Amino acid sequence: MPKYRRGSGTVYRRGKTYWLAYFDQNGTRIFESARTADKAEARRVLQAKLGQIAEGRFTGPAADRVTFDDLAEGLLKDYEVNGKKSLPDTEARVRLHLRPFFGGKRAHAITSADVSAFIAHRKEQGASNAEVNREIAALKRAFNLAHQAERILRKLHFPRLEEDNARQGFFESWEFEAVLVRLPEYYRAPVTWAYYTGWRMYSEILPLSCDRVDLEAGTVRLYRGTTKNKQGRVIALPQVLRAILEQQWQTHFVHYPLCPWVFHNNGARLQTFYKAWNRACTEAGISGKKLIHDFRRTAVRNLVRAGVPERVAMMITGHKTRDVFERYNIVSAGDLEEAARRVDAQIAVRSVTNFVTVRGKPEEGTQLSS
Repeated sequence: MPKYRRGSGTVYRRGKTYWLAYFDQNGTRIFESARTADKAEARRVLQAKLGQIAEGRFTGPAADRVTFDDLAEGLLKDYEVNGKKSLPDTEARVRLHLRPFFGGKRAHAITSADVSAFIAHRKEQGASNAEVNREIAALKRAFNLAHQAERILRKLHFPRLEEDNARQGFFESWEFEAVLVRLPEYYRAPVTWAYYTGWRMYSEILPLSCDRVDLEAGTVRLYRGTTKNKQGRVIALPQVLRAILEQQWQTHFVHYPLCPWVFHNNGARLQTFYKAWNRACTEAGISGKKLIHDFRRTAVRNLVRAGVPERVAMMITGHKTRDVFERYNIVSAGDLEEAARRVDAQIAVRSVTNFVTVRGKPEEGTQLSS
């Protein structure tokens, strides 16, 4: 074993490579390979280690071996353990974009400059600011989890791009009806439900089970933890939705008594229907790309138009904050035209009132009889 002094460290040969021996900031003796057969290069590695210790940036051999792939594994495991519904999206972001760029790199070798390079790379590929931000958020989460577990000892700065892509889409009643009749029959009921309630199609409507429906009381309940904001909610059924459920029940318990789902196709749970949706929109001649998520904005607007108090409307649609609710409360061209008609009507009433007042006013010098 070579002799070395605390604070200075030493380099020694072991087999074909050189090794380092030094003390960290806590006084712990560390031995690690310099991964080189060049003694001068080994000394440079040692000096770099000692410099990191002096500046408080030392990570240690174990942390230095942690790679991006280790961080990604920890991230996906965290999402799985906590039952996050965004796990499939996060897996896709890691597989398609983050791993091809950062894969194989040591975590402590990834710098803020590398993150900026990734952003530039994704923008060159045509990714939107929102897409890039979701990917950077996943990368940031991976680093934070590793830092909390003390697998790495430093954190990075993760820039965030400006987003101005809030959708303004919603359905007028004629657009909804035109698309509805062109959908397969088994999709019409859940789409109608989305139009009137603003519930999320893939996390709240399609997974809706029969045990959450009480036709006698006229209510449907979402349990706590099954919604995006983790809060449960209950709605009273208007006649249009009660009619849908009664129709479902007429065939459900006769032909599919073991099916737990409210909305299904011959007893099979409904999954994604993007192709059928896009085809129906095209056949209906709907201009622009309409999304199923646009029903959330539509429901908010219709509830407000119907005079439903905002607090009650938020309970129905599942909006947790008023800021988001207001963002969904879109003003349409029809709303503006209606406002113009009301102004014209008010001006017309005022003009008639002024005319009658002027005509009814006595001329100067005329005495009114008592």
